[in-house]
Amino acid sequence: MATTRRASAVWDGSLTEGSGAVTFESSRLGTHPVSWPARSAEPNGVTSPEELIAAAHATCFSMALSNGLTKAGTPPTQLRTSAEVDFQPGTGITGIRLHVAGEVPGVDDEGFRAAAEHAKANCPVSQALAAVPIELTIG
Repeated sequence: MATTRRASAVWDGSLTEGSGAVTFESSRLGTHPVSWPARSAEPNGVTSPEELIAAAHATCFSMALSNGLTKAGTPPTQLRTSAEVDFQPGTGITGIRLHVAGEVPGVDDEGFRAAAEHAKANCPVSQALAAVPIELTIG
């Protein structure tokens, strides 16, 4: 069965001088400020669409990798994934880097890399972001 998640945003003012807020409605995680400087310069405690994409991608990738390893008979003890999303004003999102490490009893480096590459190619967020180059590093 399909699921739907909701978030909303409010923006006040011009792009460069204004500010806004994003609300995580489905999870009720709260409302968080967003601004152009947080997107194009330093975050200073304010989030951006790219940080939200990085969070979604790191989470989706970890879930897909865990599922693939478990289906292969080698469930992970722990996976640690971080994601970096590059934003170039005037161009858009120009690249994504996933970094993963983990403890997976019974899996060698080659097997872990193969499972991670499969997860990168097949997690729904990776597929949604397929227009952007996605790099993967292990370790």
